[in-house]
Amino acid sequence: MSAGAGGGRAGLVFGLAAFGMWGLLPLYWRLLEDLGALEVLSHRMVWSLPTALVILLLVRSWSWIGPLLRRPKQLAMVALSATLISVNWGLFIWAIGNDRVLESSLGYFINPLLSIAAGVLVLGERLRVLQWVAVGIGLTSVLVMSVAYGQVPWIALALSTSFAAYGLVKKQTGLDGVQGFSADTAFQFLPALGYLIHLTARGDSSFTAEGPGQALLLVASGVATALPLIFFGAAAVRLPLSTIGMMQYIAPTMMFLLGLTVFHEEMPPERWAGFLLIWAALCVLTFDALRTARRTRRTVLAHTPHTAAPESGPEARTEAGRAR
Repeated sequence: MSAGAGGGRAGLVFGLAAFGMWGLLPLYWRLLEDLGALEVLSHRMVWSLPTALVILLLVRSWSWIGPLLRRPKQLAMVALSATLISVNWGLFIWAIGNDRVLESSLGYFINPLLSIAAGVLVLGERLRVLQWVAVGIGLTSVLVMSVAYGQVPWIALALSTSFAAYGLVKKQTGLDGVQGFSADTAFQFLPALGYLIHLTARGDSSFTAEGPGQALLLVASGVATALPLIFFGAAAVRLPLSTIGMMQYIAPTMMFLLGLTVFHEEMPPERWAGFLLIWAALCVLTFDALRTARRTRRTVLAHTPHTAAPESGPEARTEAGRAR
């Protein structure tokens, strides 16, 4: 039990670090808004691989590569995770450069609900009543904004769907944070490098167009990408999808505040209505999670051999039965 508890605590730390860093990424990508989103994405992929190799060298983690190459099914899952995160990255970079920070934050607010739904549909996890209520409120928020705007918030839905699917596939690969990130970037590297070579040959490369500062930002995008993804991968293999889903609203909250206070994007009433519904859904999830955690603790105490005699009597057993 102690090992599992330790793994859970480590997973929480990794998750908090990952989503906190992601919440600040709009500030980074806005510095590169004059470049095309596909070029920035390609640099992000290319410079992520050497970053991953340096990390592997530091932690001396190479033994997993051989077994991975001998498992076609696991390789296919890694290729799928690399594709999903590439789509997510590219769309997010485009959205930040086109003043869609608030809609991007909406997508990551929706994402916890999709992660929970994925746990049910794919992994067979069972939802409690309040979790179903939260999912229903989330769907209502999407409908409200779709009707108010006259169009579906496609950026938000694409971001949330691609990242929820990425989290699900990541859990199936069985690789830890460093391994998963390294494997993903290995699949991304050649296509991205090919595109950058094509831009250079055509005379359209922007790598040094704005001086060494811009070039340094592009190179450092590998580190900016590596750290939160490694932390997320480490959290994903230690925590259930429902917990990952709850933690994911840290990043969109930070993005939302940036959109309002730094980028000064508009918040018409219909957008406020949609966001308020999403926040209500997340409040329901938080309340349910806290209540479930308290019940779980009482159940564990009731079954601990060193529990005092009065707590092991009929009242404690009745309470434990209610908790189950």
